[in-house]
Amino acid sequence: MQSLATFKLIKKIKDDRFDEDNIHDYTLLVNVGSRDIQIAVVSGTDRRMLFLEDYVLPSVSSNEDLLHTLDQLFDQHPFLKAGFWKKIKLSVKNQKLVQVPETLFIPESAAEYLKFNARINKATDDVLSIAMKNSQAVTVFAIQTELSAWLETLYPQKQYTILHQSAALIEGVMHYASTRTDNPLYLYVDRFKLHILSVTDGKLIYYNQFSILSFQDYIKYIMLVMKTLEMDQQTSKVIMWGYIGKNSPHYHEFYKYIQNVTFGERPNHLAFGYLFDEVQDHHFLDLYSIDLF
Repeated sequence: MQSLATFKLIKKIKDDRFDEDNIHDYTLLVNVGSRDIQIAVVSGTDRRMLFLEDYVLPSVSSNEDLLHTLDQLFDQHPFLKAGFWKKIKLSVKNQKLVQVPETLFIPESAAEYLKFNARINKATDDVLSIAMKNSQAVTVFAIQTELSAWLETLYPQKQYTILHQSAALIEGVMHYASTRTDNPLYLYVDRFKLHILSVTDGKLIYYNQFSILSFQDYIKYIMLVMKTLEMDQQTSKVIMWGYIGKNSPHYHEFYKYIQNVTFGERPNHLAFGYLFDEVQDHHFLDLYSIDLF
């Protein structure tokens, strides 16, 4: 039975300087989740963000649905299937991941590391890894074998890098933390998950992601991590990015429990034209941070 999965575009920004004839000089960023996908294009000369799209996938309920939806989206898109990008960087969102210190990482043991944190099926999962220079760690993760094969068919020249959302967030937050002299707690509020990070004196102290079923889950996990890290909810600083509005009810609820919460900024390794003013600065940190790899 053929999947009927569909996609819905909810945000699109196209810079005046974007030119399809210059794709050979552009980097394509793709952030794939089970229920959403973000796409961005970055200029290779001045690291300027030229294009951004955010889609939700309301009908996806299986890996088969996801692949069918990606096929639909890429087939109908004016330039995603172009084969002459300068670089392509694709990030996957899932819970099949583990962080390994760089000094302890042995490539041949990648699957064994991942078994500590996830259940892997050799028939349907490919085990990959990506090194993170800022944290001096390696993210080991799994990607659907069919998704990996689809990507290889789509871009046979293999000018792409595959990484995990957690790696992008860790590198993005550490890049941001390098500009600060304090050590706040960092949050990334995804559509269905909460990511929590702590960086102290240039070193990654903590990273984890939590599935969210209700708003109270956010507070529960933040309080749990703050207690573990011996941080005070009244005085410790908290920096937050993600899908939460500055005037939303959720933000005001956050503020009831965490007095010192503020929103994070856009990464300074990218430039943004005026058309991106309609996107709040704390949105899309995971997408932007893919470009650090």
